[in-house]
Amino acid sequence: MAITTQQIKELREMTGAGILDCRKALEQANGDYDKAVDFLREKGLATAAKRSDRQASEGVVELYSHGNGRVGVMVEVNCETDFVARSESFRTFAHELALQIAAGAPLYLRPEDIPADVIEHEREIARARAREEGKPEAVVDRIVDGRLEKFKDDVCLLRQAYIRDEEITVEKLLLQHVASIGENIVIRRFMRWELGEVS
Repeated sequence: MAITTQQIKELREMTGAGILDCRKALEQANGDYDKAVDFLREKGLATAAKRSDRQASEGVVELYSHGNGRVGVMVEVNCETDFVARSESFRTFAHELALQIAAGAPLYLRPEDIPADVIEHEREIARARAREEGKPEAVVDRIVDGRLEKFKDDVCLLRQAYIRDEEITVEKLLLQHVASIGENIVIRRFMRWELGEVS
């Protein structure tokens, strides 16, 4: 099937991928847009993994206030160049992260950031709950492990379901942006405050 420049242009506008990548994706997918988008996403996620070791020292600190000042969020997102840091897509991504933090109220960036004593405390709660529910001793450990994973999904920003598309995690959203922007992006740190909470 012959791929037209109009098809390439439309796919490029839809995905932000390069012209040659769009042509190749359309050729691989025999002109099927959905398959071409999937091809580009898979290729992009693989590319994102390769970029993860590159230095990211530029970026933005995004501030967000929600509910008439009841919730405040500050998130630092870094990229490799000042050019990307000023781009609309990068700033939009940083804003989306701030919205996610306001809505999802994560406590940690990634599972490795959770202190060992917090994990142990959650493990004890999950074990006591499983026994209280009368679960057989043989399956209690698996139930505890499952509940710990669910806890990590709830409290770690990168493992949370993205508020606008629960089919993907924030980590997948990050990798998609790395792939489309073409630079390493790092969520460095964040802070969330809620009116009246005691730290």
